[in-house]
Amino acid sequence: MALNSLLLDTSAYSVFRRGHPQVVQALQEAKTILIPATVLGELLAGFAAGSRREDNRSELEEFLRSARVHTVPIGTLTAERYAHIYAYLRGIGRPIPTNDLWIAASAMEHGSELLTTDRHYLDVPQIIVRYVTSSE
Repeated sequence: MALNSLLLDTSAYSVFRRGHPQVVQALQEAKTILIPATVLGELLAGFAAGSRREDNRSELEEFLRSARVHTVPIGTLTAERYAHIYAYLRGIGRPIPTNDLWIAASAMEHGSELLTTDRHYLDVPQIIVRYVTSSE
């Protein structure tokens, strides 16, 4: 995808739904919004375990219907980037959760800026990170 695309982490989607001003503005300004399959899985799992399952799922489906929002699958190129990031982080002794490795690999593959409230992505020099604090 082209520049000015944002790849959304699960944490960023969550604070977006709560009206986080920086995240809302970033999404409004983005030409393209990418949602990795890993993020969809995390969101759907969270919804299934929660009390607002149907409402949350309906809101997500509405978000995904936007012409600017595209889901991105995990493929061979993603897996290669995953391995590269994994080896780097292991080498410096700074592992991150497995799902977040896949999300970082997707950001690397698509050349997208990763929008997140998770600070550990800042340890991944192979990607561009737009880190926002979750409390705002």
